[in-house]
Amino acid sequence: MSLGILGNKIGMTQIFDEKGDVIPVTLIQGGPCYVTDIKSVENCGYNAVQIGYSEIAGNSRSLTKPRLGHFSKKNLQPFRYLKEYKTNEEETYNIGQEFTVNLFEIGQKVNVSGLTIGKGNLGNIKRNKFTRGAMSHGSKSHRLQGSLGAGTTPARVLPGKKMPGRSGYEKRTIKGLEIIDINQAENLIVVKGSIPGKSGNLVSIKLS
Repeated sequence: MSLGILGNKIGMTQIFDEKGDVIPVTLIQGGPCYVTDIKSVENCGYNAVQIGYSEIAGNSRSLTKPRLGHFSKKNLQPFRYLKEYKTNEEETYNIGQEFTVNLFEIGQKVNVSGLTIGKGNLGNIKRNKFTRGAMSHGSKSHRLQGSLGAGTTPARVLPGKKMPGRSGYEKRTIKGLEIIDINQAENLIVVKGSIPGKSGNLVSIKLS
């Protein structure tokens, strides 16, 4: 697996190509990210590179003592987000090494992962696209889920039954997005299409 970087979704817009066609694109501010730990088969059982993104103060309340000790042992500034990328490359990485959008090139295909927009708790009709009841003639079950079908046997609701509950805020990965443009000065990546989440959402970018 190739190394990637973390970033934040800025939003969507549109650009025009050389033919004059409109292309929907998403702007992502990627990095800078720094190597915070290097794991190998000898000490952890697998090869991976851990990177940190978004520096925070050492006295931040969101920083636990174990995580603060992790950064102090490496003599690094604390970071808000950490992520591991498994790698089989023989290339050596150094603690504190910086990664930016320079890791990618225009025209490459990337996979972007993030959390979808949270929708809160939804009823069965909206969450699972159930059909509503009659809206007239004395109906008392306009938007109720109705019987769950347990009956005397087995006298319980079977696991996996579609029920009301939380919707959204799930990890999604969009694969094969083409990089349209890269702004190295502003650490911006322009990819064709949409990516999960709302503006400001944390995303992971790596080569397909």
